[in-house]
Amino acid sequence: MRLAKTLTAIAATLAASMTFAQAYPNKPIKLIVPFAPGGSTDIVARIMATKLSPILGQPVVVENRAGAGGSIGAAEIAKAAPDGYTIGMGSVSTMGTNIVAYKNNKLNPMTEFTHITNIASVPGVIIVNKNFAFKDYKSFVEELKKNPGKHSYASSGAGGVGHLAMELFLVETGGDAQHIPYKGAGPAVTDVLAGNVPIMWDNLSSSLQNIKAGNFIPLGVAYPKRVPALPNVPTFAELGLPNYEADTWFGFVGPANMPADIVKKIYDATLQTLKDPDTIKKLEDNGAYPIGNTPEQFKAQVQREVAKWRRVVEQKKISLEL
Repeated sequence: MRLAKTLTAIAATLAASMTFAQAYPNKPIKLIVPFAPGGSTDIVARIMATKLSPILGQPVVVENRAGAGGSIGAAEIAKAAPDGYTIGMGSVSTMGTNIVAYKNNKLNPMTEFTHITNIASVPGVIIVNKNFAFKDYKSFVEELKKNPGKHSYASSGAGGVGHLAMELFLVETGGDAQHIPYKGAGPAVTDVLAGNVPIMWDNLSSSLQNIKAGNFIPLGVAYPKRVPALPNVPTFAELGLPNYEADTWFGFVGPANMPADIVKKIYDATLQTLKDPDTIKKLEDNGAYPIGNTPEQFKAQVQREVAKWRRVVEQKKISLEL
């Protein structure tokens, strides 16, 4: 009798779970972007939200929650109800660099999130304002070595990939520059465009249009190979830095313990979107290249990123507070 009751209870739970999954989604889905509007994470999020809405049959509404290099928005994602109605953009910053750079960041990217899929990979690029005196790679490196701390560079936030990737570059080349953090790539790009700060490591997607317009001069691409959008710009490996790879990525994550069926619905819809030629074109026009790995592969990738950036933080003795 007791076994029968137990089996009945299990069956009822499974039935309820299946009914919930089949009904999902029956209201709008909130997509949290942990950075300000206009940056790479925001660009990719809005492309995906527009395409996912008709597939899922509900609006996917982007909500920007900037601050602390993405940590504030990441915390909002982690503490949301795991019902699939609040998901977010996980990035190399929020799931990797911030975790190791902020000593009081208690988020655990392996246990406090549900990893859904890595949407796209974006090459990094070091750019300078068109009026900066040192616009070629050789003179740029020589200047930062000859005059340490004289020049400044912008980033999307302290502890983010733009910060640590530039610090890694300075380690590799022996140069030095002052770090000026902003609340997102959008505001940082705006100040570099105005010439207030001359240098920036950025995701190609948020600087590409200004590069094409001649406002920014790209010194090199942080990616394993040259990218179609900038075929004449060499990789840093070609420039003599074989160990300097600092591409970034943007993926869907949710709070821990999301139901597997809900994760599958979002994952399947994302894969369908990433096969759409118009989506591919929109991503590539913004310097992003589709990936769409499995939840298991995405989780393993996050683990590798944490280990990679921890080495940079330890080498540069970076310790930040939220």
